[in-house]
Amino acid sequence: MGPTIDAAETDHALPPETEVVVVGGGIIGASAALWLAEAGIPTVLCEKGVLAGEQSSRNWGWCRVTGRDPREVPLVDHAIRLWDGMDRRINGETGFRHSGICYSCETEADVARREQWLNDCARPNGLDTRLLSRAEMAELFPGGRSYAGGLYSASDGRAEPQKAVPAIVASARRKGAIVREGCAVRGVETTAGRVSAVVTEHGRIRCKTVIYAAGAWTSLLARGAGIRLPQLKVRSSVLRTDPLDGLPETAMWAGDFAFRKRLDGGYTIADGHSSVAEITPDSFRFLVDFTPLALMEFRNYKLRLGARFFDEAATWKPTPLDRRSVFESVRILDPEPDRAALQRGLARLTAAFPGFAKARIAQSWAGFIDATPDAVPVISPVEALPGLVIATGFSGHGFGIGPAAGQLAAELATGAPPIVDPAPYRFSRFTDGSRARPIGGL
Repeated sequence: MGPTIDAAETDHALPPETEVVVVGGGIIGASAALWLAEAGIPTVLCEKGVLAGEQSSRNWGWCRVTGRDPREVPLVDHAIRLWDGMDRRINGETGFRHSGICYSCETEADVARREQWLNDCARPNGLDTRLLSRAEMAELFPGGRSYAGGLYSASDGRAEPQKAVPAIVASARRKGAIVREGCAVRGVETTAGRVSAVVTEHGRIRCKTVIYAAGAWTSLLARGAGIRLPQLKVRSSVLRTDPLDGLPETAMWAGDFAFRKRLDGGYTIADGHSSVAEITPDSFRFLVDFTPLALMEFRNYKLRLGARFFDEAATWKPTPLDRRSVFESVRILDPEPDRAALQRGLARLTAAFPGFAKARIAQSWAGFIDATPDAVPVISPVEALPGLVIATGFSGHGFGIGPAAGQLAAELATGAPPIVDPAPYRFSRFTDGSRARPIGGL
């Protein structure tokens, strides 16, 4: 069972027509709807389950530029600035705080590797990221083991996944967006080769543009429109503790564990590396696309063949728009957490920081991360189907980058000047002969 999400009021009726339909009520879809509503553009957001019901409420809550893929740095740098002003902008509480995030270094070789990222990415982009010495690490993380150093950004922060989307959606609705939960989009209709409507389980909405921001479901939605989108799911597990005093405020990733302070005084904790790659029919459909990333990251993922393979083989298929779809039969992806991995992560954290020995686990859960072959998102129009914009494949980075990614998707949907160069996120990189260039260890 997933975490408890703040309640949000939504709408009960759909208009017959609008300008933009956003499919997916996670952080990306909510942020896109907010920007569109603020721009005065008629917008409908459709969520098949509940707002933030999947990965947008189940992630670590990190908002970081530290250690990002160079192609993401300009977008996430903008996202941090958006997070900084988000509560004032929406007159609500997302839980964002500039707590800082640190990637610890066990050895001098680790320090040298992090310094390379500092020179290649942080300094050219004017980021506040810096390397901490052993003494500075001891000062920032008192009561813990000694580290050779750390890569640290004071401006990085945390927000609360269970609060952010409901708060953003509430503001979008006040500014004119229509938002409906329990409203699966089955697919799009076209006229003269471009999007002209979406078909939902509750009826048809004429529109000029649709944004697919449906997380792990986006590849299937795209396939229904004849679009091949290479994307797989990775199951990641998280636990939260009851409130704890006297422990670090700064979030840390240390390889075999990660933690961050929560607004409620507890901690979100995970095994820093142990995620499960569920084998599904898409694993074979996109095998060639994902081989470079799989070879690079094989130590960090466990392959698992189970009931999900057969479930998806039987039900995860495009269906005619006048028939009930899998989007209606599976409202929320709610996988079982890897409790053994979580216990290992907590044990390693406690060995490094004995103060966590008093931690009491309040809840654990898992979610599916939407991944692309190069671990860089797709935020892009689809040339083969004018009127379709895709925003997906955030590969575990989506929550922190969400406000800027949603804004970029909305800008691309409306032809507004983009906040950053969208070329690194173009969908066509999977079809124009470009080779996947994943960067491991991020």
